Amino acid sequence: MRGLSLLLLGATLAVPSAAAQQQQPVRSPAAQQKLDRLVAGMTAKPPVPCMSTFNAYQTTVIDPETVAFRFSGNRLFVAHLPGGCSNLATPPYTMVTREVGSAQLCRGDIATIVDPHNGFTVGSCVFGDFTPYTKAGR
Repeated sequence: MRGLSLLLLGATLAVPSAAAQQQQPVRSPAAQQKLDRLVAGMTAKPPVPCMSTFNAYQTTVIDPETVAFRFSGNRLFVAHLPGGCSNLATPPYTMVTREVGSAQLCRGDIATIVDPHNGFTVGSCVFGDFTPYTKAGR
């Protein structure tokens, strides 16, 4: 019976690591090249649940599951959108976010995709973790 308990415990511990591996988005070669060019010369830090949007000056859509936010001071945050975001990479649509009570985006916050010509919402998505990147030495 003890052997069975240890076997079940081992199987339970193995499940989260398999699930974590599946959460990484699979990018097309073109999207991966775009991301690689964007983070060239930068070092990734551990993912964080929130990022301040203060001083963000450029947003780059990598693919329907990945958006990068560039900041002054050579900082970049890559936002992961679990499950993807329909119409995110489709012109002329744009992403609209709302920060309530603070200038932060956090895991679980919702972005809407809007047609800027008529104001219609054409999609939405939820933010996952944010991976910060910095230039070496910062």
